[in-house]
Amino acid sequence: MIIREFRGITDLVIAEVTEDTVENFTTGTPEEFAGASELSRTTETSSETHYYNNIPAVVIEGTGADTVTISASALPLDLLAKITGQYHDEATGMMVECERTTKYFAIGYKTEMTDGTPIFVWRLKGTFGIPDSTHVTKDNGTGANGQSVTYTGISTTHKFTKTGKEAKAVVVEISGDKIDSSNFFETVQTPDTVKVKSE
Repeated sequence: MIIREFRGITDLVIAEVTEDTVENFTTGTPEEFAGASELSRTTETSSETHYYNNIPAVVIEGTGADTVTISASALPLDLLAKITGQYHDEATGMMVECERTTKYFAIGYKTEMTDGTPIFVWRLKGTFGIPDSTHVTKDNGTGANGQSVTYTGISTTHKFTKTGKEAKAVVVEISGDKIDSSNFFETVQTPDTVKVKSE
């Protein structure tokens, strides 16, 4: 048995989902998101036991959305408007808080195990909530605040060839020499694009 823990979070990127249909799953080009100090994920799950012949005979299980909470540096207004579907005027630098247009994004990031093994992640489809902001008067200390951003991850509509199923994320342990990971974050990776490294 190997005992390891997760350590670190870096290189957080996003890419807008441009098409998610039975036929296709496509995204835009990944772009830098913000500095990240912490990322946590919880997944809605439920189970119910059905009894037959006086014994627990069947368990029905369900999996819901992921809630990903990101502790990030303060977001630029143009990026904040983009991820929350609000209006940003590039000419004036103004963001207008207004009725939102729903947009879906993939998010990618790196973490690692305490033995140094990298873990690369793409979460394929989700929406960003409007982040909280806290502003505190300056004093003679060094206090400053970033923002906490919530990303709600869901399954794709598209079913991928490799699994025959929809997907919420791909998580790859970069160990040995199994895949070429040098361009892993240049495009959004899916179950069909993560390939064994060519000789």
